[in-house]
Amino acid sequence: MKLYRFLTGPDDASFCHKVTAALNKGWELHSSPTYAFNADTQHMQCGQAVVKEVEGKDYDPDMKLSEQ
Repeated sequence: MKLYRFLTGPDDASFCHKVTAALNKGWELHSSPTYAFNADTQHMQCGQAVVKEVEGKDYDPDMKLSEQ
């Protein structure tokens, strides 16, 4: 099964750590990162899609993708 996640966060080190943690759990970068201004918080936000191939499991909409 192929899984997809879109990671988001503020433009700071915490976002980089979130992406780094996903990469070290077997996720791979998918496409280019995004960067946008959040008018509600008045801060820049980052986003990065990641994908992962998981063998021997079937997709379930109730599964926690971050735990796969």
